[in-house]
Amino acid sequence: MQYRAWFECINSECQSTYPLNKIIYNCPNCGSLLEVKHDIEALKRRSADSWKTLFDKRYKSNQWPYGSGVWGKKEWVLPNIDNQNIVSLYEGGTNLFYAERLGKILGLRELWIKLCGNSHTGSFKDLGMTVLVSQVKQMISEGMPIKAVACASTGDTSASLAAYCAAAGIQAIVLLPKGKISVAQLIQPISNGALVLELDTDFDGCMKVVKEITKDETIYLANSMNSLRIEGQKTVGIEVVQQLDWVCPDVFIIPGGNLGNVSALGKGLIMMRQLGLINKKPRIVVTQAQKANPLYRAYLRGFDRLIPIKAKKTLASAIQIGNPVSYEKAVRVLKEFDGIVIDVTEQELADASALGDLTGLFNCPHTGVALAGLIKLVKAGKIDKAESIVVISTAHGLKFTDFKVKYHEGKFKFPAKYRNKPIELPPSIEAVKEVLFKAIKNRRDSNV
Repeated sequence: MQYRAWFECINSECQSTYPLNKIIYNCPNCGSLLEVKHDIEALKRRSADSWKTLFDKRYKSNQWPYGSGVWGKKEWVLPNIDNQNIVSLYEGGTNLFYAERLGKILGLRELWIKLCGNSHTGSFKDLGMTVLVSQVKQMISEGMPIKAVACASTGDTSASLAAYCAAAGIQAIVLLPKGKISVAQLIQPISNGALVLELDTDFDGCMKVVKEITKDETIYLANSMNSLRIEGQKTVGIEVVQQLDWVCPDVFIIPGGNLGNVSALGKGLIMMRQLGLINKKPRIVVTQAQKANPLYRAYLRGFDRLIPIKAKKTLASAIQIGNPVSYEKAVRVLKEFDGIVIDVTEQELADASALGDLTGLFNCPHTGVALAGLIKLVKAGKIDKAESIVVISTAHGLKFTDFKVKYHEGKFKFPAKYRNKPIELPPSIEAVKEVLFKAIKNRRDSNV
């Protein structure tokens, strides 16, 4: 059965279309962002049950390339790409963690954490990068003049781009804000052979530069304004529903920075509804750090327009973005899914991350942003405790060990509610027993 996909302008008054193998990021006619569109009528010729059966059969199998959580849904992603050009590192298929203990602490009936950081490079970015780099490899095979792929990044995008380009034998170029990402994130693209450029600016400044250098068609743009990335990232919502035996949760909560992940989540859920795999719309919640909250400010104004801000330094460094590229797409999704936007303080996100860790997780600060938003909305009565809730965890906590060390050493300006500092003792059995029994008693008396 022949399926098709193409680029289409998101401006409803334009809707110009372009082939996926064209080097293009914005609509030449009106300047709006593009999105990948699929022939839904062709996809509908296969029943919803048949799609479920096919996806379940492929899920985490050894059949190339369908064992990937992304390429197992190839017909919904890039149906026309040659399998020999797919660059996959077995992304997706990440754990949907049943956060039973954390849910009980918060008084929730059902809480799940989608651990997207349990991926090859440790973040959800792998879901989109496999699609983009695969399409680049396809275009190179067709004679396109691409010599390198470039991105601006706050850490995770650069790591993912570098790994996939290294696997494909394509040069990666990454522009990073100097001194604003973790050491673990910095060393990833260095190790994978990327050309790493540290600019004395913030992410928005890096993004401005990368837009200019990718006007040269030999350097392909890999940021989320390139909608190929969204096609891979949209599988996260599809996979969550699949892991819940094709039952859609009531609420998704996701941290927001450049907002490509928000639009991707919504796109996957919309596609599932169009093809009959789900019949309801979950609510989507976007949580931002208070120091980088342009979407939240627009939400308070009824999404009248985006007013870019100068994002301040936040512990959630990957979402320290004041001028999100995918704003329009995200707003469209939030309106479609009865969305809520909320922001959280530095203490709220740090304490929420630490609380999650105390119940068996190992959170990045951005997951802390999402968890803090959940806590605030539950307390405010804006999320029903009886609802089934899925929090999207975007990266692995091992990328942010400095954040965790500083929290437990008490080096932040705010008090750390769940601080757990090692206790230094002499090698004495009595000294150890005294501290041990006191700690056990305190734990018994605690709610956590």
